[in-house]
Amino acid sequence: MRSAIDSRREILLFVLVGGIAALANFGSRFLFSVFVGFDTAVVLAFFVGLTTAFLLNRAFVFVGARATSWHAEAIRFTIVNLVGLLLTLGVSLLALRHLQPGVGDVRAAEAIAHFAGIAATVVGSYIAHKFWTFNG
Repeated sequence: MRSAIDSRREILLFVLVGGIAALANFGSRFLFSVFVGFDTAVVLAFFVGLTTAFLLNRAFVFVGARATSWHAEAIRFTIVNLVGLLLTLGVSLLALRHLQPGVGDVRAAEAIAHFAGIAATVVGSYIAHKFWTFNG
């Protein structure tokens, strides 16, 4: 049986890993935006964050005994995060529509909107990964 300290440590590590993956996602969107439109850049950046998050979560957060192969975990992780992508994209585009007229600076509005989209997925992702992706 896991202690409350173990659970808090796991949540803290998940948030830390998620922060690193979110930075990879968020930062790469600026690079992609040089070449493609905002919505396409958000999707491409999502896959950078997805890969980062999977590797770090598997290595540092959900490290217990494995009931499934890494392939199965990768598929589950991708499914959870594809749902997250829809939420991220929806929130990002909705926020951008409301922010852009008031903010004025398109890049700032896009950055704030994208951050809001990423943040919208944190709690649901933790629950899904803890009880399905890495729990086989």
